[in-house]
Amino acid sequence: MKLHEIKPSLENKKRKRVGRGPGSGHGKTSCRGHKGQKARAGFGLKASFEGGQMPLIRRLPKRGFVNEFRKDYQIVNLGQLSKAFEKGALVSPEILKEKGLIAKSTVPVKILGDGALDKALGIKAHKFSRQAIEKIKKAGATLEVLTANKPTNKLTN
Repeated sequence: MKLHEIKPSLENKKRKRVGRGPGSGHGKTSCRGHKGQKARAGFGLKASFEGGQMPLIRRLPKRGFVNEFRKDYQIVNLGQLSKAFEKGALVSPEILKEKGLIAKSTVPVKILGDGALDKALGIKAHKFSRQAIEKIKKAGATLEVLTANKPTNKLTN
């Protein structure tokens, strides 16, 4: 550290007292300039305000739409179940969460038919694809449709 690098600490810096006469250097207009919106009390603009110009957000075209009634499911394929579980095991959302196949046990689970199921498992889920149902029955496994958790679009929480 050198002498020219030393700066006074912020704790010793005095607060700017505006509107206390011309001798202070911050008198008369209190550093606000003359008249106008920015000189008034309670002034505050939105961050998107562009001085009356048409804002960028309104100039850009809008595309698509978000369906607020969409139901989100966590997806698990039959091939994943075949690798992760032994013959005769019970598969439920809680167990899938423990094995790391889904992120949350509170969000509904859908079983899809990708991959082969060569074991008889007891599978509980909120929804099954047609192909998954066929493969599950063909493998001699049982399936149970859960209805406790209503599907919502809360997967991002």
